[in-house]
Amino acid sequence: MPSDTGASEDQPAAGAEDDGTDGGGAEDVVAEVVVADDVLDDDVVDELPEDLDATGFVGPYTFPNNNRRRIPATIYLVLGAACVVAVSVVGTDAPLLNVGVLWAGVLLVAFGAYGLVAGWTLRIDETEALSIASGQVGFAVGHASAQQVWRGWTSRPTWRILLYSAENPPSQRGIVLLDGVSGEVVEWFAEDNPEDWSGLDPSRTGLADPG
Repeated sequence: MPSDTGASEDQPAAGAEDDGTDGGGAEDVVAEVVVADDVLDDDVVDELPEDLDATGFVGPYTFPNNNRRRIPATIYLVLGAACVVAVSVVGTDAPLLNVGVLWAGVLLVAFGAYGLVAGWTLRIDETEALSIASGQVGFAVGHASAQQVWRGWTSRPTWRILLYSAENPPSQRGIVLLDGVSGEVVEWFAEDNPEDWSGLDPSRTGLADPG
């Protein structure tokens, strides 16, 4: 009769030694996991939303209009007004309504009202802003860049424009702050260019002689 040793035929008996012929076992699994993690880390990168990524864009780029702020502001106003009206009609003794809902409604209304005030319509686009800034600094402009910023408590849209003169390399530079609603020049400054570009690689700065 066969004796019952308590060990399954699929498992080695107690005390059996690993002769190294099982393909590496747990060590191979750990190595595979480490490699997989490395690949995943390399694949994770920061990306801009499609409407803000200008690297693959062909044609004139248009900045989003500042008055888009009025959309969430209107939503806040509606939600806040609904909270205030609900508490006014039902009262604060209802199971789902209390004084906290009333204060939340008041804050939403206040924030929505501020959003409507700060949602100025951008009437001066980047092309017109560059044109006005070029006439302000008093020299022929070569390279220039425009950035939209916001000014004051009412968050008024303002163009911040950096300009270089048309010489190669440029001998002058200037900066202009331009109101994006009225087109008025808020501040401006121009000076001789103090930057020394002689030590830079001409092929990467555009200073190389095309001939």
